[in-house]
Amino acid sequence: MTDRLPHPPVPDFASPDFDRLLASLTAEFAATAEHHDRTREFPAANFARLHELGLLALTAPVADGGLGAGLDTAYRVVHAVARGEPSTALILVMQFLHLAFHDRLARWPEHLRRRVIGDVVRDGALVNSLRVEPELGTPARGGLPGTVARRVDGGWIINGRKLYSTGSPGLTWNFVWARSDDAVPLVGAWLVHRDTPGVRVIETWDHLGLRASGSHDVVFTDVFVPADHAVDVAPIDQAAAPDARFSAWIGVLLSAVYDGVARAARDWFAEWARTRVPASLGAPLSSLQRYQQALGEIDGLLFSNRVLLESGVRGGLAPAEYSLIKTLVTNQAIAAVQKAVELSSNPGLHRANPLERHFRDVLCGRIHTPQDDAVYGQLGIAAFAAAAALAAEGGPLVPKVAGRAPEGAVIAPPTAVADAAR
Repeated sequence: MTDRLPHPPVPDFASPDFDRLLASLTAEFAATAEHHDRTREFPAANFARLHELGLLALTAPVADGGLGAGLDTAYRVVHAVARGEPSTALILVMQFLHLAFHDRLARWPEHLRRRVIGDVVRDGALVNSLRVEPELGTPARGGLPGTVARRVDGGWIINGRKLYSTGSPGLTWNFVWARSDDAVPLVGAWLVHRDTPGVRVIETWDHLGLRASGSHDVVFTDVFVPADHAVDVAPIDQAAAPDARFSAWIGVLLSAVYDGVARAARDWFAEWARTRVPASLGAPLSSLQRYQQALGEIDGLLFSNRVLLESGVRGGLAPAEYSLIKTLVTNQAIAAVQKAVELSSNPGLHRANPLERHFRDVLCGRIHTPQDDAVYGQLGIAAFAAAAALAAEGGPLVPKVAGRAPEGAVIAPPTAVADAAR
């Protein structure tokens, strides 16, 4: 266990002071967001600020100097940061995920756990997994990694290349998804420090949105790590089942990034329509029913997002349902920003205005795993399986309605699909 490392005091999470702190971070990060978007410069100052406030260790164990925060607080922080600068927020999501699962960290060798968390608390270290590869693509679609960890005396030699390595310019610790060279390979994460010889970041990230996320390629060439740095590996035939708690965290926090972007876009559009007074109209655009209705539609989408996200924070859902939250929230965020772009015409697409940047950023929500086709496909399979199971119990499946059901019918309970998806 590490000694408790000091950091500046953070207000109680439930206090108005903490709300004011988050609002100030939104404004502070928004002030430099355009610069980071145009230059693709990694937002190092944002992370220095978050470290100054102790927030990079928000979800780390209290016993190790972290703040031990739960999903509800992590969601609020990510959402506030995303409204200001979403690349910072996306990297922060990965940080929170890796530090939140204390039971998994407890299975690591003690000295490694102490070192990694100590680096975060003391120095503001960033951590993330590197998983996507040139040939394989995203591992969520199945397959074995091409990155290989070969057994040698005292440890492992790792060779491979990773794509879309979010936060790579600022990462201290890389969780490298690889397979061992055994007959029945181990598959999982090997822990690699950024200063290990043979680790090289190649600056390839030049995308439409989230341009400051530093999601570059990382190449590993004969990288040696000690034997115990295989911190989260298992034989390929013993892959772990989906974990509902992890599904909740990643579903809620990823969604929070794009909902935050959409709310920033909404605020810009509302203020623009309120202050834009065309000479031909002699009144603000906000006085027109068309603009009033559009803002109402945007707010309706964002209300739906808030209800979904709060449901995810409360928990108790199946893993597939957290994936559905991610799909619904990100698509509604995109629809909200697109509505603002349509109504703002040329100003909405002018690079001098932030709405154009928000539109590019929010589109990135569709790229993250789980993707829409996989989410809806899994739900459809589960629904058909539930229908078949219920019909096999004694009759045709019918929806539950008021009054008496037809004789011999099987009534589908509301949880049937969720249970089948668990």
